[in-house]
Amino acid sequence: MCKSVTTGEWKKVFYEKMEEAKPADSWDLIIDPNLKHNVLAPGWKQYLELHASGRFHCSWCWHTWQSPHVVILFHMYLDRAQRAGSVRMRVFKQLCYECGTARLDESSMLEENIEGLVDNLITSLREQCYGERGGQYRIHVAGRQDTRRHRGEFCEACQEGIVHWKPSEKLLEEEASTYTFSRAPSPAKPQAEAGSGCNFCSIPWCLFWATVLLLIIYLQFSFRSAV
Repeated sequence: MCKSVTTGEWKKVFYEKMEEAKPADSWDLIIDPNLKHNVLAPGWKQYLELHASGRFHCSWCWHTWQSPHVVILFHMYLDRAQRAGSVRMRVFKQLCYECGTARLDESSMLEENIEGLVDNLITSLREQCYGERGGQYRIHVAGRQDTRRHRGEFCEACQEGIVHWKPSEKLLEEEASTYTFSRAPSPAKPQAEAGSGCNFCSIPWCLFWATVLLLIIYLQFSFRSAV
């Protein structure tokens, strides 16, 4: 079972990696739940992680679930004169679809993904704040094929207009077959097929021959009675 990463561990990993990447500068990581997509103060840069994997927990019904479609927003600013930088971070939440509460619960990232997520953040930070070639971005679940539908009505990022999930072709075919009513077969077709060959063992033919037999017996009995 994967261990969940708390906010404190997020900061720990970020500070350690920034110390290696930019030891001469001081960087801070701040969790900001009010951060807005594409709403930036002067001088700030933005990086959006669209396919993180996280685990959510509902504090009302205790339901937990894992999602490969977690969105993380980062705003970054570097003061070159002070050699100090700041990163503001927001993890978009998801509603609990078991109890239907309006409460949006926090998520915790999975330990197996935290290193790659911070590496991607630092790559973007070096490109946008330092004008360097930061390196190659690490692909997470974005490169995997989706096997289940992302429930956008429960996703905070989707409700704020951030498009981050695209169903696979296989999933689209499955949904089409689920919601498309198949055309009912024409009642004339089986009749035409039945009439193309005479089946003397069918129920109508059995009734016909039984009627003929009863009629013959009745006629014989009536003839003997008359004699």
